[in-house]
Amino acid sequence: MKIAILGTGSWATALARVFNDNGHTVMLYGIDQSEIDDINIRHCNYKYFKDVRLEESIVASASLNDVIKDAQYLLITIPTQYVRGVLEQVKPLLTQPVTIINAAKGFDMNTNMRMSDTIRSVLDNTKIHPVVSLIGPSHAEEVVERMLTVVCAVSLDEDYAKDVQKLCSNHYFRVYTSTDEIGAEYGAAYKNVIAVASGIIAGLGYGDNTRAALITRGLYEMSLYGTVKGANRETFFGLTGIGDLVVTCSSIHSRNFQAGLEIGQSNHALDFMAHNTKTCEGIRTCKVIHDDVATHDYGIEVPIVDAVYRVLYENATPQETIHSLMLRDLKAEQ
Repeated sequence: MKIAILGTGSWATALARVFNDNGHTVMLYGIDQSEIDDINIRHCNYKYFKDVRLEESIVASASLNDVIKDAQYLLITIPTQYVRGVLEQVKPLLTQPVTIINAAKGFDMNTNMRMSDTIRSVLDNTKIHPVVSLIGPSHAEEVVERMLTVVCAVSLDEDYAKDVQKLCSNHYFRVYTSTDEIGAEYGAAYKNVIAVASGIIAGLGYGDNTRAALITRGLYEMSLYGTVKGANRETFFGLTGIGDLVVTCSSIHSRNFQAGLEIGQSNHALDFMAHNTKTCEGIRTCKVIHDDVATHDYGIEVPIVDAVYRVLYENATPQETIHSLMLRDLKAEQ
C-alpha cells in the first residue's frame, strides 16, 4: 500500500517509520526543504530526532502531486490551522477515493469544527472513504525509537477503523478501535488545555500531589464537556481520554506542557503569548472551549479551562489563579 503523509515533522516521521516497518510505501509532503533534504539525503530528521537514522525507503517531496499520486491512504500530521488549506490543494489531485488517517488534534481555526468534520467538509464521499483518526497516548519521540505504544483508530465506520488498525499494528505499535469519534476528538483536544495547566503548576514549583489533582479533576471536566457535546462518557476512561491526558500532562515531550512550564516559571503569559512560534494547540483550544461553554446553556462548569483562559487571555498571574481555584466553594467529589 502507498501512504501519502502530509507533513515532515516529528509525528509524520515517526508514523512513516511505523508504516515502513509494516512493509508499506511511504512518501512525506513538506514545505521545509531542509527537512526534505534531511530525509532524502541524510536519512534523518535532525530538527526533531538528533540520533535517529531513518530507512532509505522513507522519502519526502515538496511536490504534493507526487506524494498523492497512487496513494490508497492519506495521513494528516500538520497543525490544525493548516489542514483546511492543504486539503483544498489535495482535492483536485485525488483521482480515486482514499482513506484519510487523521493525526491532527484540535479545532479548525476558522470554524471551530472538529478535525473529522473539517476533513469531510472539504473532501466529500466522492473523494474519500470514512475518516479514521489515530488518537492515544503517544509521543513521536518514543514511537520513532520503536518504544511500545498503544493508540486507538477511531472512525464512525468500524470496518475502516479495523482496516487502519491492521495497517498500523506491529510488535511495538498496537492499535485498538473505537467508533466514538466525538468523544475521542474532544478528549484529544481538551487534554492539551490540561497539559498547559500541568506545565504551569510545574513551572510554579508544585509537585506530584498537585499534578495528580489536576489530572483527576481535568478528566472529570473533560468528560462533562464531551458528554454534553454528544460523546460516550466511557470513552474518557480509555486510551483517547485518560491515556492521552496522562502522557500529555506528564511529559517534557509535550509542547503544551512546555508552554505551560515557561508561563509558570515567569508567573505570567505575556512574553510567551507575544513571542511563541511553536505549535501549541492547547492555547487556542482553551479559548474555543471557554467561549463555547460561556455562550451555551450546557449546565456545566469548566474551572480549569476558565483558569487557563484567564492566564492566557486576561493576564491573570498563574499563582493567584491557582489560589482562587483552591478557594472555590467546597463540594462533594462528583
